[in-house]
Amino acid sequence: MLARRDRRRRISFIDIAAERFDPTTTGLSWETLMARIHGRLPDGTLIEGVEVFRRLYAALGLVRIVALSRLPGVAQLLDVCYRLFARHRLRLTGRCANRACTIHRPVSAPRPSQG
Repeated sequence: MLARRDRRRRISFIDIAAERFDPTTTGLSWETLMARIHGRLPDGTLIEGVEVFRRLYAALGLVRIVALSRLPGVAQLLDVCYRLFARHRLRLTGRCANRACTIHRPVSAPRPSQG
């Protein structure tokens, strides 16, 4: 939905599940990137969680939504709701089958060692 609204092409969307994605370019592990949404600002700063959505919506001109998301109480509620969503998003978005939730791990992302 956000990509469709970005008619001026101000936002670069990256699919971290794509085979060509290299998590080392972010300085974060693939698991960290998968745990929450992350964004990189033009100055290189990494942001995460609800703040990413605020920045995306602001870039698309949806400033009223951004302002509402910063209201006391609303901001905290959104943070809690996003943490719950992020933890269960694969199941909620239909990417689980037979009680297993998996997503393609890029070839460049090493698997955790079995120990």
